[in-house]
Amino acid sequence: MKTSRTTLRTRGGLSFRLDPRALTVVALLLLIALAASIALIGTGDFSIPPGDVLRTLLEGGDARQEFIVTELRLPRVLVGLLVGGSLGLAGALFQSISRNPLGSPDVLGLGQGSTAGALVVIVLFSGGATQVALGALVGGLVTGLAIYLLAWKQGVHGYRLVLVGIGVSAVVTAVNGYLLTKADIVDATRAVVWMTGSLNGRDWEQVRPLLALWAVLVPLVLGQSRALRVTEMGDDVAYALGVRVERVRLLLMVSAVLLTAGATAAAGPVGFVALTAPQLARRTILPRRRGSAGAAPLGPHLMTSMVMGATLLVVADWASQQLFGADQLPVGVVTGVLGGGYLLWLLVTERRAGRI
Repeated sequence: MKTSRTTLRTRGGLSFRLDPRALTVVALLLLIALAASIALIGTGDFSIPPGDVLRTLLEGGDARQEFIVTELRLPRVLVGLLVGGSLGLAGALFQSISRNPLGSPDVLGLGQGSTAGALVVIVLFSGGATQVALGALVGGLVTGLAIYLLAWKQGVHGYRLVLVGIGVSAVVTAVNGYLLTKADIVDATRAVVWMTGSLNGRDWEQVRPLLALWAVLVPLVLGQSRALRVTEMGDDVAYALGVRVERVRLLLMVSAVLLTAGATAAAGPVGFVALTAPQLARRTILPRRRGSAGAAPLGPHLMTSMVMGATLLVVADWASQQLFGADQLPVGVVTGVLGGGYLLWLLVTERRAGRI
């Protein structure tokens, strides 16, 4: 069974293809994300009906509602959407580059690297929120560079990248444990809260850097989707078609590392969204047929993964508040439980299919 696509041509001679199935999935996910966001903004100690939330956002409301909606809760929701989208897109890039469904920032240790950078700032320098975010960003970049250099051997290949990432993750996790043992009780408590991954207390200071990151990286990544698609056919084929394989891989890996580090700096290490979102996206935009797991067109897949990640995170945050009350359970706990279960299921299915 083939997925139908529509080709559009402009007067200037440019053409591009639309995948109706992917567009439908993206539209449905956006509606779910919008509904969850409105419900999330209205949830809290001072509940606001969805109609009043929309009215306040579009037209303005009374002073109390406007302050709660625009200053307290809207930034939290925007951070959730941007963090989830960043992780979903980064996970799709790593899984495509490694050609491995386990190739995500969670498994490769990038989240742990960002955590190490944040812990250094918290434990050794008692830095504030801005310094912690910068430390997480630097830690993620250093870890990504280390993984790339250690995995390099006449190019970067899938399973070697995953195996090196697992090893680096183990080392960095041990470093994080050591840093926690050296911290005093106040800094250790602060570090553990940050390491859980949470949207609590997020404001416009986290929104603006994420928007700037998206403005640069998302168009860059989507513009390289065709080259990335060609590299999935194999390096020899890609070189024959004129794709500079290692340059494309390096560019997209740097983009994925920046997206992961930026998301971690904003909300802490929110687990398993980067692993789960691309897999769910690939399964929703593909016809259900044997052997289709790796055949999704990269452009629609990247976009769908990004929207899937944003939707998963805001829905998980809304569900945690509904089940346990506002600010009682960090969203990282919810995604960790759900994502861990999904990882076990993925390992079982991959083993049964003979791929691992």
